[in-house]
Amino acid sequence: MKTITIAGGSGFLGQVLEKYFVDKGHSIYMLTRTPKRDNDIYWNAKDLGKWTQILEQTDVLINLTGKSVDCRYTDANKKLIYESRIDATEVLGLAINLCENPPNLWFNSSTATIYRHSTDIEMTEATGEIGDDFSMNIAKSWEKAFYSISNPNTRKIALRTSIVMGKNGGAVQPLKNLVKLGLGGKQASGLQKVSWIHELDFARAIAFLIDHEALDGNFNLSVPNPTNNKTLMKSFRKVMNIPFGISHPEWLIKLGAKLIGTESELVLKSRNVIPKRLLDNGFKFKYTNIELALTNLIH
Repeated sequence: MKTITIAGGSGFLGQVLEKYFVDKGHSIYMLTRTPKRDNDIYWNAKDLGKWTQILEQTDVLINLTGKSVDCRYTDANKKLIYESRIDATEVLGLAINLCENPPNLWFNSSTATIYRHSTDIEMTEATGEIGDDFSMNIAKSWEKAFYSISNPNTRKIALRTSIVMGKNGGAVQPLKNLVKLGLGGKQASGLQKVSWIHELDFARAIAFLIDHEALDGNFNLSVPNPTNNKTLMKSFRKVMNIPFGISHPEWLIKLGAKLIGTESELVLKSRNVIPKRLLDNGFKFKYTNIELALTNLIH
């Protein structure tokens, strides 16, 4: 059994991973700004401190730290999104190198948003085209910070995670709310690709990468066949048994995003991401069909 430390683990994905690995008999510690439980350890996500001691007994470090991008991209928020990711990554890299007995494996969050908008070209780890805007540049800086720290005794994997569908977080709840209100039609053209992964497959993919000790570098965490926005919304309506949903033109999405304090690119960007390295190494997904995934998560 392994000792797994999750930095920034108090959010939705951290809770998914904690439950999955505790159920498998592993020991979990959480690095958090707001420790509440026995396995929570305080850190401020930018400075060395007592928390570094836990890394001496950690087999696997998983860093999920970073301010949510579900906000308006004001200058202040952009600064927080950037610094929260880079500071945490840099201090973890430093702490690993100060260990006498460093973790064997360090996962660092990245994002499938690193690839450019694409409806036609599939983005694999090797051939995906990395774009140039605020979100993509954040992802590039995040990975650069991760890989520019040399950690000679630690295997390193960047998780280019797509939209995670979960029971208690991720994209399911806000979309369910839209559908309930009769607003669950397609968004803009509806043709934009949606790369997603079920929360169970997210945890299973990480377990798979822990076990396959020869693997390192970048991994796309997304289903083999992305759906599109129109099919996604239709699947929500079907699973929730709501026959009708008003569609949203692009101008309305942009206005709505302003009103609820988020960015329209979260809906409008076409993410066409393929998990080629997972597939090539024999990973089998449990959920590849969006309707079956939603049936599992909503009921």
